[in-house]
Amino acid sequence: MITGKEPITEVVGKYPKTVEVFLSHGMHCFGCMAARFENIEQGALAHGIDVPSLIKDLNTVAEKEN
Repeated sequence: MITGKEPITEVVGKYPKTVEVFLSHGMHCFGCMAARFENIEQGALAHGIDVPSLIKDLNTVAEKEN
């Protein structure tokens, strides 16, 4: 289960299809240096993204990849 405390790159590496979720929520930061040390919640808040909605959508996709 994704909680939002995980690094962005870790989640994308483990669940590649989550890229689509990040993009649909307005997070385009995979090549950004911040993506290497920011967790999902920090990145989302920095971009004004609704964290609970993002986490819910990420988990929906991640569950399908398991």
